[in-house]
Amino acid sequence: MGRTLAESVAGHALLFEPVPPTVRANPVASGLKLEELVRLLRQFPRLDGVDIPELVDENHDGRPYYRTGDIRPFARTLGEQLDRAVVVNKVVAHLPAPGGLERWLGETLADGIANVVLVGGSSRYIPYPGPAVMEANRIAAGILGPAGGLVGNIAIPQRTGEARRMVAKTRAGARFFTTQILFDGDAVGRLLEAYDRLCREESVAPAAVLLSFAPLADETDAEFVRWLGADIPEAAEREILGGGEGSAALRSVRRALAVYLGLRTTARREGWTVPIGVNVEQISVRHLGSAVEMLRVFAERIDE
Repeated sequence: MGRTLAESVAGHALLFEPVPPTVRANPVASGLKLEELVRLLRQFPRLDGVDIPELVDENHDGRPYYRTGDIRPFARTLGEQLDRAVVVNKVVAHLPAPGGLERWLGETLADGIANVVLVGGSSRYIPYPGPAVMEANRIAAGILGPAGGLVGNIAIPQRTGEARRMVAKTRAGARFFTTQILFDGDAVGRLLEAYDRLCREESVAPAAVLLSFAPLADETDAEFVRWLGADIPEAAEREILGGGEGSAALRSVRRALAVYLGLRTTARREGWTVPIGVNVEQISVRHLGSAVEMLRVFAERIDE
């Protein structure tokens, strides 16, 4: 049996975030892709778990358009076949109120899944029907905690006041954060430093922070991750897409590893107590090979 997520995030957790089947996906084709994914991920004993995103867009009124259906059957099957921890993401803002979150959590536990990442809506100005993330954390921690599950949230390094927001979410029950996709260490380094300091000042045990990385192949990928909210500094884009040794995807891998190792070095030098791990993202179906290569490199180097 693989390690529990709680055991993993206490150290240097390594998760993989695959692309789940879409609503319109052909079941046979989806089954074949699942078989390929399992075959590839079984190569990595160091992999701690899989992190399954919920793909949902919003219109101008905040109404959701789901590109994925219920991701839990896919997550459960993948976790069972890999014998690894499973995390499912949920945009809680769109759940019906009252009781929508409690029902969803009960169903999720019944599916054998106890670890979640709870996400808010895309705008603070829209009155969503579901709970805010802080309230959702408290509810989920009370339901999933007794089952050994963990609650996670998303961290946005560029957002003003994010460290203090993370402390509040930690108090409300968050045990780990996954970041937006990173291409340099500046903003997330400042965030980790501030979060660590605030946790010490307020006597809060810090949650783990899993740094998210993904390979890019071309300018289309760069535009897509910007649309997702990631920041790609000009120097990083030039290094990855501007040519040089190897493909853009391989240059992405090298840069991601350098960012991670640099932050780990800083954490050790400064004595940060925040556990730092990695979440490798596959941003589209065509990136499976390069995302698995990124995972391979991190699996070899993450414990140095």
